[in-house]
Amino acid sequence: MIYLFIGILILIALLGAPLFTIIIAGAMAGFYMSEIDLAVMAIELYRIADTPILLALPLFTFAGYLLGESNTSQRLVRLTQAFLGWMPGGLAIVAFVVCALFTAFTGASGVTIVAMGALLYPALKQAGYQDNFSLGLVTTSGSLGLLLPPSLPLILYGIIAQQMGGGAEISIEDLFIAGIFPAILMIFMLSLWSIWVNKKNPIPLIKFSWKNAFTAMREAAWEIPLPVFVFAGIYSGYFAVSEAAAVTAMYVLVVEVFIYREIKLSRLAAIIRESMVMVGGILLILGVSLALTNFLIDAEVPMKLFAMCQAFVSSKLVFLILLNIFLLVLGAMLDIFSAIIIMVPLMLPVALEYGVHPVHLGIIFLANMQIGYFTPPVGMNLFIASYRFNKPIVDIYRATIPFMLVLLLSVLIITYWPSLSLFLIS
Repeated sequence: MIYLFIGILILIALLGAPLFTIIIAGAMAGFYMSEIDLAVMAIELYRIADTPILLALPLFTFAGYLLGESNTSQRLVRLTQAFLGWMPGGLAIVAFVVCALFTAFTGASGVTIVAMGALLYPALKQAGYQDNFSLGLVTTSGSLGLLLPPSLPLILYGIIAQQMGGGAEISIEDLFIAGIFPAILMIFMLSLWSIWVNKKNPIPLIKFSWKNAFTAMREAAWEIPLPVFVFAGIYSGYFAVSEAAAVTAMYVLVVEVFIYREIKLSRLAAIIRESMVMVGGILLILGVSLALTNFLIDAEVPMKLFAMCQAFVSSKLVFLILLNIFLLVLGAMLDIFSAIIIMVPLMLPVALEYGVHPVHLGIIFLANMQIGYFTPPVGMNLFIASYRFNKPIVDIYRATIPFMLVLLLSVLIITYWPSLSLFLIS
């Protein structure tokens, strides 16, 4: 009976049924067969709605959508280029930094490619970078900021880990800190590779000018304080994460609508609707997934999964290798929010049994999912870039592979050097 039901769920999933309906059907069937009152589903939805940190999700999402609709991307490019353009490979480094910062606040890799690609791809080609290199750089840079605060995937992972309990001590603040140096490592390694690969094709450097720097700072004067709300506010203890999200959302709203006036009041309602539709989808999947998670825990599925793993995987090292492979495949097939909501409840208890720190697991998870966005053949960013730049998908594959190999090396360092993520929170 159970196998027939699983087969039916897989079939309707392949036919295009919404993800939350598959999850809720599985949870309800599990509770029904275990003779548990289905009222537990409503209890789980209330429990997730009563989580204080959950307020940060819609607020940061709204702020990110506002930034995506404005000309913030252009000001960030001018600012970073004014300060970094004089370096060898300066424009490439500018692209990595700007895309990482933009993705951290917008939380959407595809938005970064669409918004930043129009600026960076022509600029890179005009500066003398080869077309293949420019295409690969913009495509892969779209997901660089997932490890930087206030990244929505970091917050979502923290919420799920906190809901699970089970002795896994984890906070959003710890995740924010833990992601900084792995993100810097990725940007640094990509920058070094970009300088090396273009050494036979020297790119004219942009002479540093204090006048240009001050002009760029004046233009971006209202964006520069944004990280202060997240970093200084949270880590000084003045703001909680949800309060920092509220201040950020209000600040961005005032700046973009009333100071820059780049977003008309008539457009504001549509932006709110679009951002909340995304949040609503996440929360709906999250609520029903936690109900399914509770059933899986009651049925001791994670412990059975760990016992099965132990039969084939005896060491933490091998477990982490297999975990990286699995997450790369998962990232290419599933969007990051669904992957976090569905897989973290299963992976976290198993990883804890192998001695993996829950914060470190979160960084490993997101670092791999970041690469999964452009892993052939079905990584989402590959198709977005193909459509955005009107290039054959095979050309996108070819352009991104060198960047992917560099990032894979950085993921190995992040995975097997836990202190890189944990030394500031130990």
